[in-house]
This record gives sequence, C-alpha cells and structure tokens, in this order.
Amino acid sequence: MTSFEKKEQNLNQLIDKLNSLSLSYSQPNNDLEKIRTEKNEIANQKKEIEKKNEELMREHEYLKDKIKKLQLEVNKKSELEDKFNQDIEELSQETENLVKEIDKWQM
Repeated sequence: MTSFEKKEQNLNQLIDKLNSLSLSYSQPNNDLEKIRTEKNEIANQKKEIEKKNEELMREHEYLKDKIKKLQLEVNKKSELEDKFNQDIEELSQETENLVKEIDKWQM
C-alpha cells in the first residue's frame, strides 16, 4: 500500500469516526463544533489531495507517452544510422575491390 493510499485510508477512517459521533455525548457544543470544523477541514484536505493526485496521474501518463514516442524516434534514428553505416561499409568494400581491379589492369 502506497503512502498516499495509507493516508487516504486513515483520513477516511477518521472521517467515519467523526461522523459516528453522536450528540448524545455529554460534550459541550463548543467541542462538537470544533470536531465538525476539523472534520470539514480534513474532508477538504482529502479532496485537495485527490485533485492533486489526479493531476499528477494525468501528467505521469502524458510524460510516459512522450517517453515512448521519444524512444521510438531514437530507435528509428538508430536503425537509420545502422543502415547508413552498413551502406558505407558496402561502398567502402566495393571501392576497395575496384581499386584492386584497377591495380591489376595497370600491371
């Protein structure tokens, strides 16, 4: 379980506990109001964290796609470079063979 999931689970448990508090307790209204305020703050923090997490997940997906595209581009360029090097090697070999043939004819 990730840290975020653990924190979310703890927040949910705390919100559930706060929701389950009953007015039948002999707590002063001031304490109840503090608890409600804290509950609302925690719920708002949870919403903000979830929103930030969604934004980060979207950004993560975007960057992951971008990396895939760049990797494909690098692979294409690498293939082209390999093909180019192979062509150069073949031309070099042909040139060497032609030079040998010319040398034979000149002798």
